[in-house]
Amino acid sequence: MGVAISAHKLAGAVAAENAIGTVASVDLRHHHPDLLEMTRRVKDREANKATIWKANRIALDREVRGALEIAQGRGMVAVNVMRAVSQYQEYVRQSCESGAHAIVMGAGLPLDLPDLTQNFPDVCLFPILSDVRGVVLILKKWMRKKRLPDAIVIEHPAYAGGHLGAQQKEDVTDPRFDFNVVIPGVQQAFKDLGLESEHIPLIPAGGIHRHEQIRELLGMGVSAVQLGTAFAVTEECDADIEFKKVLLGATRESVVEFMSCAGLPARAVLTPWLKNYLGREQKLMQAAAGRQHKCTLAWDCLVSCGLRDANPAHGQFCIDHQLAAAARGDVKQGLFFRGKTKTPFREIRPVRELIRYLMTGERPA
Repeated sequence: MGVAISAHKLAGAVAAENAIGTVASVDLRHHHPDLLEMTRRVKDREANKATIWKANRIALDREVRGALEIAQGRGMVAVNVMRAVSQYQEYVRQSCESGAHAIVMGAGLPLDLPDLTQNFPDVCLFPILSDVRGVVLILKKWMRKKRLPDAIVIEHPAYAGGHLGAQQKEDVTDPRFDFNVVIPGVQQAFKDLGLESEHIPLIPAGGIHRHEQIRELLGMGVSAVQLGTAFAVTEECDADIEFKKVLLGATRESVVEFMSCAGLPARAVLTPWLKNYLGREQKLMQAAAGRQHKCTLAWDCLVSCGLRDANPAHGQFCIDHQLAAAARGDVKQGLFFRGKTKTPFREIRPVRELIRYLMTGERPA
């Protein structure tokens, strides 16, 4: 949902329906022509990096406040901050200062999230994890800091879109990630750690697209569910309409897994750019070790980047460039992350109709 997909329009619309709308924090300057222009004028690499980070903090502030304005006091407005982003600490602080109700963090273990938000005790903290071991690790680390998660997102890597919570492509279907393994395992961990009475809500994510699934999951003791792709194809999604059409038109065969530049498995639609890249991937990886270490966009968005760091084990492309192209609806050059399962509707519908279906099973005419 990052790089201009879920911004103030979508997050605000979801919150207005008394749900939790989430602003994806990465590179939101693409929604603001004045901020893009500000970053184009700087030529020096180090000055350019500082200017881009400044522009993105301003953009994040605008988007959070815009979502809150649309919500008008209903629901919650959260911000997703990837732990893998090099300036994640600044994104967390800016989100809190801008009035976000919650911070959702994945793409790495958010061990220091309680420290970063200690001056904002009313901001809820939702770590994203994929297996029991990761949940227990976070619980033990956070308990030492006298803080517990306000909810835990359990994301299944076999179905989720974007970066996946596994080390290798072959690991995404490991049974240890299955909801019927993780959910009771985490519930038992609560008992073992003496947290049974704390009621930490569990929120499964990945592959959820039917009302019946939600009923089944609620029956297992979870408190909510998280969806990405289904909301990315709504009318209120902040991306271009062509972006939504690509996600809607994808088939099971056209959604593929590959290694991202951040060194995690990823899942996306097989667009012309991705098909071309995958055909050259092995050759690019083999040649990586001999390249100069340099960020092509001069701002080092990720802590670990296969292209910038010339790491032959990671993907060799600029993810920010490709995701920005996708948000603009550039089908030829864009990288379109997507969950593995089909969407609830086969056409672009309003957020309100999607939530009504998910909650009640009632489909629109």
